[in-house]
This record gives sequence, structure tokens and C-alpha cells, in this order.
Amino acid sequence: MQDNRRPIKSRSQRWATKLATLLITHNISPNQISVASIGFAVVAAACLAASTGVFGSLVAVVFIQLRLVCNLLDGMVAIEGGKHSALGSLYNEFPDRIADSVLIVALGYAVACQPLGWFAALAAALTAYVRVFGGAIGLKQTFAGPMAKQHRMAVMTAGLVLNIPETILFSTHHCLLLALVVIAAGSAITCVTRTRIIASQLKGAQRAGSQG
Repeated sequence: MQDNRRPIKSRSQRWATKLATLLITHNISPNQISVASIGFAVVAAACLAASTGVFGSLVAVVFIQLRLVCNLLDGMVAIEGGKHSALGSLYNEFPDRIADSVLIVALGYAVACQPLGWFAALAAALTAYVRVFGGAIGLKQTFAGPMAKQHRMAVMTAGLVLNIPETILFSTHHCLLLALVVIAAGSAITCVTRTRIIASQLKGAQRAGSQG
């Protein structure tokens, strides 16, 4: 499992290890943390769909970060805390796909560009599908970008943060639309990039097998 674990520098941060230890001490399971990430994403999406103003943007930013903290801590509690369960892989993937889709679709509705929001959500889900498919055929999962999960959330967060002064000064939301475009295009490129990496790995394995 650790070979297919997303590399995240924050795992070594002191605050992360302390929080993970606290959750382990209180017998919070990684699956519960994964489900909580959906709740945070839904709150962020609801705020974004209800209002693209200053308050809605601020609340959405906060809850997106909480969602990401959950994504960090569920793996730490599972691996470092020894709480990995038989359903761990299922809970590790499905909540992420739901949270991503809810947030990205909500962004599409917020900027009145629903088709692009649905396309971006589909492309984001496909990036994970391609990654997991590589693992399913015996290859090491690739987390290559340019628009992996953490990048998508970083772009959305940046768009929301920039939307605050834009709303105050101009009453427009071009930053949110730009964020959606970047997520959509970047996710599509990521699908292609990961597929090419898988193809390269398969060709390499074939060459190694023929030489052996």
C-alpha cells in the first residue's frame, strides 16, 4: 500500500503528526476521517453555490482546507497508527471522488458555466481512474500532474481568494471562471500524461521480459 501512497510533504509537519496522534488516541478511524472530508466539501460547495461574494468565498476556502486536512490525516492514521482496515482502500478513493465532484460542479454553477463544471468534474475523476487502473494491472500508481488532487484544490483555493478583492472592487468573478478553466484543461492533460506514463511502463516491462 505504501508504494501506491501519494507523496505529501505535510505528513512530516509537526502539526500533522500531533493531530494524527490525537485522532489515534481518541480511536477515530481513518474511514471516519475520509467520510468527514465529504461533509467539509459539501459545506464548501453549498457556500459557493449560494454566494460567490466575500463571505461565501471565505467559508469555502476554510472548508476546502479542512477537506484536505482530512485527506492527509486518514492515511496517517491508517498507516502510522496501524488502523488500516479491509475497507480502507475503498474509503480512501470514493470519498475523494465525491468531494472533488461536488466542489468542481458547484464551481461551475457558481460561474454560470455548468457544462464546463461537469466536464471538469469528469476529467478530475478520470485522472484517478487512470492512476488506479495502472495499479490494477500491476504497475506503480502515478500521481503525476499537472492537475492532481492537491493541484485542483490549490487552483480552486487561489481562485476563491482572488475572487474576494475582485468582488469588492469590480463585482465580477472572472478569477473563479479562470480557476474552473485551469482545472478542466489541467485535468484533461493529466489524464493524457498518466496514460502515457502507463504506456511507457508497459513497454518497458515488455522489453525487460523479452531480454530476460
